[in-house]
Amino acid sequence: MKKNYVIDKNALKFIEKYLNSIAPTGEEEEGQKIWVKYITPYVEKVQMDLYGTAVGIINSDSPYRLLIEAHADEISWYVNYIEKNGIIHVSHNGGSDHQITLSKKVSIHTKKGIIDGVFGWPAIHIRKSLEEKYPSVDNIFIDIGADSIEEVLKMGVHVGCIVTYPDQFFVMNKNYFVSKSLDNKIGGFLIAEVAKMLVKNKIDLQFGLYVANSVQEEIGFKGAKIIANTIKPHIAIVTDVTHDTSNSMISKRIEGDILCGSGPVITYSPSIKKDIREMIIDSANNAKIEYQRLVASRSTGTDVDVIAYSGKGVLSALISVPVKYMHTTVEMVHKQDVEKTILLIYEALLRINNNMDKFFV
Repeated sequence: MKKNYVIDKNALKFIEKYLNSIAPTGEEEEGQKIWVKYITPYVEKVQMDLYGTAVGIINSDSPYRLLIEAHADEISWYVNYIEKNGIIHVSHNGGSDHQITLSKKVSIHTKKGIIDGVFGWPAIHIRKSLEEKYPSVDNIFIDIGADSIEEVLKMGVHVGCIVTYPDQFFVMNKNYFVSKSLDNKIGGFLIAEVAKMLVKNKIDLQFGLYVANSVQEEIGFKGAKIIANTIKPHIAIVTDVTHDTSNSMISKRIEGDILCGSGPVITYSPSIKKDIREMIIDSANNAKIEYQRLVASRSTGTDVDVIAYSGKGVLSALISVPVKYMHTTVEMVHKQDVEKTILLIYEALLRINNNMDKFFV
């Protein structure tokens, strides 16, 4: 039986295509189509709910239901206001960072197609006369080369259009994946690869496995709430990203000591059920998988916060991949962390499968 995992060429090709796709919160369809196509050979069937969460199912006849979950949506902007001179102002769709916008190219999604634009900003030569203003949601703006609101509307841009970044995936120094939307499309990759490993290793699952790529996490875990109430899992293992805290600007005393390249992160929080967390730690130790620990005292800030408290309660855990520069267009994750997280989830599922009486009561 395979006891290691390495990202192969086909998986890397999928990562690149998936990350380069767009999946803004509320309009995740493009990314979900790519994910569904990739996972379909490894599951019995795929279901999608009304809002677009995709679920691949293995052994659907089992009365015991285990959920592995990630979220598919990425942060973006909405066109919110158009000035008479054609300048466009935006509002958040998720936690987009206004401080990274300056000089960024953007894609405005219209019924007529993609309209290119840029986040403009007054030149350094004249900013002192503007009292050295700093970027905020109140003053950032997009220029699409139009001189009037009439020209903007004629191009197909109107209030409510989604704005995304066109930045593309690349590999840095052979070790780091760099891209927009690693938060949390990398999670969608993790759970798809776990399903693939189970099938290729011909694991006879004693429980029903639900592999869910949820929507609308970035605005409050909306998709996870729907899917938890639909599937009604007994156990849930959620995966997301968490902050690498190695940068000197970040307080380890507050945010914890987490480092890219040092393995998956296992979280301690009231929403995390101790038995499932300790089972995951035992799985890591037995398989000699390096891991890190993180405390989230009140809430994890992930889908686990709603899944754990759905229905009569769900035995839940969170396994995260460390990421640098979250909510920017250059998010970074270490290749080995991705591989180790996939292997850890796989090993945890095997342990549950071999101890059904202990975990399904």
